[in-house]
Amino acid sequence: MSTVPQSTPVVQTPSPGIDVGPRELVVAGAILLGLMVAVFWEWFRGQVEFAVAFPSDWGHTLIIPVIAGWFVWLRREQLLATPPRPAWSGLAVVLLGLALYAICIFGPAALYHHNSRGFAVGVTLFGLVLLVTGWRWMRWLWFPIAYVVIFGQTVSERFISIVTYRLQDLSARGAYLLLGLFGLDVDLTGNVLTVYENGEPHQLNVAEACSGMRMLVAFLALGVAMAYVTLPTLWQRVALVALGVPVAIFVNMLRVTTLGILGMIDTEFTAGEFHHFIGLIWLVPAFLLYMLILWVLSNLVVRPGEAKEAKHAG
Repeated sequence: MSTVPQSTPVVQTPSPGIDVGPRELVVAGAILLGLMVAVFWEWFRGQVEFAVAFPSDWGHTLIIPVIAGWFVWLRREQLLATPPRPAWSGLAVVLLGLALYAICIFGPAALYHHNSRGFAVGVTLFGLVLLVTGWRWMRWLWFPIAYVVIFGQTVSERFISIVTYRLQDLSARGAYLLLGLFGLDVDLTGNVLTVYENGEPHQLNVAEACSGMRMLVAFLALGVAMAYVTLPTLWQRVALVALGVPVAIFVNMLRVTTLGILGMIDTEFTAGEFHHFIGLIWLVPAFLLYMLILWVLSNLVVRPGEAKEAKHAG
């Protein structure tokens, strides 16, 4: 008599870790975020005060956390479908961030500036999110965190001056060439443009405010956000972000050229609030040009699903 072998029951071993419910996640996140703000209060307060005092330069840093929150909202379906599971490795990252912050404060004087402390704050933020949500959610949350850390803080003069001086030179030389193309008698000495009208000189000093640095930072932040949301492939995203640099530089050359022409009418047009107003006006065509580049990049590649839909529609 033959016996039929019975199948051995499969015992499922539970995966390590404890899933966290929405209520526990919100409560834990709020408590840890409040503690983080309390620990790094001086740094947060300084960033807000600087952004409020110089809104045309660094006002966008106050909007960056909102954009990062929008990134998280776009991933809400994946996040809600995956229960968060705390990771104790995040505690080690938090301790690392606190140690880096302490070194910036009590260590060598060269490390005591707000960007090095901002990096430590970013490491701590990453650790807290990892501690509460775990590696499951981190695959979607790492980008919003990095976006806040990179674009959500002001840049110290030590770093920004390296780029600013070069941008001043590019803006001055570009405006010099454009004014010459318009048939104007113009001279360039250093970063000072001199436009002659009937032999009368009108000078425009391409100072740090005319370097286009704030436009460049804003375009990089905008380009990264648009690339993350709209473009499917890595090379398209890198191309869009990289093209934001020449667009910002070229539009700033046009802005300086405009100021040089207006300075022939009245020198008051090249200083004060009107100077900033001209910069805001030129942001509109700059944004439209960037949208055109986005449209070209997005239409260079047709994904297989879109090709099938187009074939059936045809």
